Amino acid sequence: MAKIPHRLNLTEDQLPKQWYNLRADMKEQPDPLLNPATFQPIRTEELYPIFCEELAQQETDSSTAYFDIPDEVLDIYKIYRPSPLGRAYNLEKALGTPAKIYYKFEGNNTSGSHKLNSAVAQAYYAKQQGLTSLTTETGAGQWGTALSEACSYFGLNLDVFMVKGSFMQKPYRKAVMQTFGANVVASPSDTTKVGRAILAANPDTTGSLGCAISEAIEKATTTPNCRYVLGSVLNQVLLHQSIIGLEAKTAMEQLGEYPDIVIGCAGGGSNLGGLIAPFMQDKLLGRKNPYFIAVEPASCPSLTRGRYAYDFCDTGKVTPLARMYTLGSGFIPSPNHAGGLRYHGMSPIVSKLYHDRYLDEARSAEQTKVFDAAVQFAKLETILPAPESAHAIRCAIDEALKCKETGEEKTILFGLTGTGYFDMAAYTQYLEHSMTDYVPSDGDLQASFDTLPKIPGIQD
Repeated sequence: MAKIPHRLNLTEDQLPKQWYNLRADMKEQPDPLLNPATFQPIRTEELYPIFCEELAQQETDSSTAYFDIPDEVLDIYKIYRPSPLGRAYNLEKALGTPAKIYYKFEGNNTSGSHKLNSAVAQAYYAKQQGLTSLTTETGAGQWGTALSEACSYFGLNLDVFMVKGSFMQKPYRKAVMQTFGANVVASPSDTTKVGRAILAANPDTTGSLGCAISEAIEKATTTPNCRYVLGSVLNQVLLHQSIIGLEAKTAMEQLGEYPDIVIGCAGGGSNLGGLIAPFMQDKLLGRKNPYFIAVEPASCPSLTRGRYAYDFCDTGKVTPLARMYTLGSGFIPSPNHAGGLRYHGMSPIVSKLYHDRYLDEARSAEQTKVFDAAVQFAKLETILPAPESAHAIRCAIDEALKCKETGEEKTILFGLTGTGYFDMAAYTQYLEHSMTDYVPSDGDLQASFDTLPKIPGIQD
């Protein structure tokens, strides 16, 4: 038997031609989005003032299993896809584990992450609709960077509301976005009505994705020929990100492999949902039974400590309500939080899969332990991982060490979502031993849970 290569690159001809819609095979559907004014299930056309029409249709379509990827989107994908499947031989050797550790690496593009997969699609549909500009939010900056690239390619103006804490920590992320022509604003800002209200209530706030979403939506709905786009959480985003898992599955089949354990970092759910999609299909249809693990930061623990409830997707409470694992739309992550994965809620698809126990386990990890894993991986495998990705690395190492104890030769697949080259301030904190861990208390979370909306007959 030929030795499995350190890195497998599929050919351009093997690039998936369709996205896979996981909802089509789910036994029970996620609960519908609710109109924030009426608390009734939202109709597709009610999303048109916020989202592009085609994206709104993808958002609410739970029956179409496969969507053709437009040729124009495929042409851009081919610049940086298929992305490689790596075998972490050096890490396996250092751990002394019988486990086989694979990773799907999404950092081989200028944005440095998987976010470009959905950014290209969303910008394409905006251009097809004849729009001239978009707005969005970004936390650590990966999504804003990716969308800046996509909007530059399609000739669209872009306003990015960047969480203020990250805006201050990551000036080079801002510079990359500006290089591609985006206007980047620290959120909350005085450029919107909702931003001014948030600042009036808390002048020293470091912001949150919920704040930035509120500002971006206000900007979109008050700007002619403009729409809002989002880089995670939404059904449409997980649809576009399914290309990660589809490629990974094809590559593993080519090697004669199949994962026993699939691990993804979890913030809003885009990488996790995309990576697990075709493997979860196998589980839903009874073909295979892989074990799925979501890993999130202990400082923003929506799956492990959140409530499964209807909540607003933004702090300003203007978005549709989604039933998801949530910490409350007003939750503000600790300012010492060094990476992304800071959204207050989790994708409704991921939340439903977790609630119904198809997604087997969720774990939280403290920041210093995550960076322990990041540095170990970097030294052994030569890739400097993003802090987000390092959550999955932490879990993969832990699972591999369990295999060392039991002697089991399990096959582990994790998502290496991107690179950490814009996260050097955090790496410096870690290396200088000034990085600290923060875990919100039950009281901190309860104060946020107390703000969950009351919905007559649904959520009292």
